[in-house]
Amino acid sequence: MEELIVTGGKPLSGSVAVHGAKNSVLPILAATLLTGSVSVLHNCPALSDVTASLVILEHLGCRVTREGDCITVDAAAVTGTEIPHRLMREMRSSVIFLGAVLARCGEAEISLPGGCELGPRPIDLHLKALTAMGCEIREEGGTLRCSGPLRGAEINLSIPSVGATENIMLAATAAEGVTVITNAAREPEIEDLQRFLRAIGAEVSGAGSSTVVIHGKKPLHGGEHTIIADRIVAATYLSACAAAGGQVQVLGVQRRQLLPVLDTFREAGCLVRSWADGAELTCRGPLHSVRPVRTSPYPGFPTDAQPVVLAALCKGGGTAVFVETIFENRFRYVGELLRMGADVRVEGRVAVVCGVKRLCGAQLEAPDLRGGAALVVAALGADGESHITGLAHIDRGYAGLEADLTALGGCGHPKKTERLRENEGERGRGDRENPKASEQAKKRRQPERPVSGHLGGADSGRDSGRLHCVL
Repeated sequence: MEELIVTGGKPLSGSVAVHGAKNSVLPILAATLLTGSVSVLHNCPALSDVTASLVILEHLGCRVTREGDCITVDAAAVTGTEIPHRLMREMRSSVIFLGAVLARCGEAEISLPGGCELGPRPIDLHLKALTAMGCEIREEGGTLRCSGPLRGAEINLSIPSVGATENIMLAATAAEGVTVITNAAREPEIEDLQRFLRAIGAEVSGAGSSTVVIHGKKPLHGGEHTIIADRIVAATYLSACAAAGGQVQVLGVQRRQLLPVLDTFREAGCLVRSWADGAELTCRGPLHSVRPVRTSPYPGFPTDAQPVVLAALCKGGGTAVFVETIFENRFRYVGELLRMGADVRVEGRVAVVCGVKRLCGAQLEAPDLRGGAALVVAALGADGESHITGLAHIDRGYAGLEADLTALGGCGHPKKTERLRENEGERGRGDRENPKASEQAKKRRQPERPVSGHLGGADSGRDSGRLHCVL
């Protein structure tokens, strides 16, 4: 068990070089299977999901080495086509290996993906697309057995699913003929995957638009690629500054990828500057009301940034309405914010935030990756000390979070407690001090479930026994 101790109330100041994007490096690691050679990836963050992907690659027969943020994958001797449940369950995005293994080996056997408790993770879009490409799929006891050969096809996605778009792109590199994806996801991570596929010899075009075209059966080879910066991590540090006050720069992330978040904070009263590969946020006073924030696929407001922005807006003089369109029960973390004194009312996929003058530190538990980051943001703006557990969730998407936040103006020192998990008596007392918590806590703890087949979003994990202390 581990906890993060955050003492809030101190403005942040400085700059952060944003590490590589989790949602980019994972599909690109899967894509290294296609080469039959050596691929070198730079700017790979030290995340638990990255480690899980490397274990899967080694299980399949790849040789993997890592030095700092550089990962080298030698896929010359792939010997397996089956990924066991014990590996698939470690992260929900592990389904991305289906298209890559199928393309490389002509067959694949995987269990249904795992990860955090997000409720059902429908992969029907993935399977429907692969079937249209000639793949024969059988499900037996939670195991999917897929076999080719694959042929090009015209595939119209009912929703612009990130995971389905990526899986089709990977599988289509080995398909006979041309594959056209319409209503494809347009996220920057799709564009990054296209850049890597081109670097290894694939003929892919259109990423970043709603139509992606892949010409299959091109000879592939090893390649070298640098992972783009993580726009959600950048949004988290900007949200931390908005919550705590001060001035923070995020470096290395493209401005256009942050526009919805920057516009929201600008409307809330923050001073925002941006340039081609970075942004700066200055917050000197209480945050104001903002227009309703509605999450949507890129280039709309990202669902993964919704929790951290909502947490920042909990303190201030304004009101904000958040409408979540990607995940049916995305607001699991709100129950913990209520324990800090926040005024947030949730009905279904809508949350109404009424800013309060003061948040108080509390004993908190991260319910998932982005919800955990939201608790850190709120704790930075709260009075007193917050103890946050469930850090393995946060480790899935944030590398060096403690060090970065400390460098922005806090000072950390280790502090152990007798009991790191919640004490029912203390949590009960906290709920009595904040009556809204007892009303809504049960709702917030329900598993988060996608509205449909979208696979981009929150992740989770289990505690690992370290003690993290910052600020």
